[in-house]
Amino acid sequence: MADFDRITINHDRMNGEPCIRGLRLTVRRVLGALAAYPDRADLKREYPELEDEDIRQTLAFAAAYLDDKILPPVAGR
Repeated sequence: MADFDRITINHDRMNGEPCIRGLRLTVRRVLGALAAYPDRADLKREYPELEDEDIRQTLAFAAAYLDDKILPPVAGR
């Protein structure tokens, strides 16, 4: 598994959700922000504390977490 030295998990902070460098900025929020701000310059203006390596590790962490799991089919398809 990859080394995620910028992803921290502290059960006393943000209900134990994975965060970026111990900040109150969760991996989930960064993923949502990446979807909302596909332009990295806009993303960094909105979240100036984010660094390029934070973003890279966020994406890698999400990919590793999914780990090629087969998801159930969506209803109606």
